[in-house]
Amino acid sequence: MSRVSKLIASSALTLVVVAVALFVPMDFGKTRIVSEADIARPPADVYAYVTTPGHWPEWHPSSLAVRGAVDHSLAVGESVEEDFSVAGRTGRVTWRVTAREPDRYWRIAGTIGGREAGTVSYTLTPTAGGTHFLREFEYGAPNLLFALLDRVRIRNQVDEESRIAVRRLKQRLEAPI
Repeated sequence: MSRVSKLIASSALTLVVVAVALFVPMDFGKTRIVSEADIARPPADVYAYVTTPGHWPEWHPSSLAVRGAVDHSLAVGESVEEDFSVAGRTGRVTWRVTAREPDRYWRIAGTIGGREAGTVSYTLTPTAGGTHFLREFEYGAPNLLFALLDRVRIRNQVDEESRIAVRRLKQRLEAPI
């Protein structure tokens, strides 16, 4: 084998190894996005609104549409489908409620195509002026490529979309009726 042929074979093998490494399913940890606001409404009002999926497209820029049980605050075990556009990626996620403490806490876990897609939780704390609303979105990096893209681009976009969502939520709930 000539020197050039060995170099080409070695380069090709290196590319294959790198490509495989980028896409091999592995746990690269979790990303946690936290957004919060003080909302001049009682916790019961905020809770009822944010846990009713039919309202999501009204305040969250990533929520395009929802299907299923969308007309009430979802209980543990209930699920809903949501069409989304997050950080430039569109798709459909199924959210299932995994925890519920009325007027205080609510958590949903998402799956896309049978794969875990993250969790969203809302924590509501009464304040003198209404409610302190805390939204947490946590998602994993299923492979090295996603982990790298998350670090350089995705996380910042998701964080910005989440900040916009919470700001819109505050505006909508504090708007005159």
